[in-house]
Amino acid sequence: MTAISPTPSRKYDLNFARWVFENVDGGDRLNKCMQCGTCSGSCPIGDQMDYGPRKLFMMIRAGMKDAVLSSNTIWNCVSCYNCVVRCPRQVPVTYILHDLATLAVKEGYAEAKASDNARFAKAFWWSAAKWGKTDERLVTAKYYFSFGFGEGMKKAMANQKIALAMVKTKRMHLGMPHKVKNVSQLKAILAKAAEIDAQGH
Repeated sequence: MTAISPTPSRKYDLNFARWVFENVDGGDRLNKCMQCGTCSGSCPIGDQMDYGPRKLFMMIRAGMKDAVLSSNTIWNCVSCYNCVVRCPRQVPVTYILHDLATLAVKEGYAEAKASDNARFAKAFWWSAAKWGKTDERLVTAKYYFSFGFGEGMKKAMANQKIALAMVKTKRMHLGMPHKVKNVSQLKAILAKAAEIDAQGH
C-alpha cells in the first residue's frame, strides 16, 4: 500500500487525542508515554521516517491530526516490535501505528494505487500458494520485477537499506523459504476452492 499524503494542514483538532485514546488499539496507553525516545532509538528504520514514534505521539497529544495521518511513520513500521519490548512504560507502539494507518485510509489521507496493489497481491498470493507461507524476500522480488528487470533493480536498490535493517532485526531471514508441512494437501485445498468458485460463476 502506498501512502499518498495530502498537503498537511496547520489546523489542530483538539478532539483527536481523545479519539485515539478511545478508538485506537493501545491508544489508551498513550498517556503513559514520557517521551524518552526509546521507541524511535530502537527503530531499525527510524531514519526513513519523517517524524518517528516519539514525535508522532506528541503530535497526537497536540491535536495535529492532519500531520499525523499524512506522516510516513505509520507506513514505514516493519513490525519488529523492538519499540514494544523496550518501552519502559509498556506502550504498544506498533499496534498504535498500525491502527493509525488504517484510520488514514478510512479518512482519505492514504490510498492504495490500484496497479501496485494488484501487483503486490499477485506476488503475495503466489508465495502463499506455493509455500503455504509468505516469504518477504520472494514476495518483494516478484513484486519489484513485475515492473521489468531494470525498474525492478532500481526499486530493489532504493530499498536496500530497509531490507538490511529487516534482516538485522530478524524480520527477514536469509535461508531457504519457510513452508508448511504437506504442501500437496494445501494445493489440493486451493484446487478444490478454485473449482467451487468456478461453479459459482
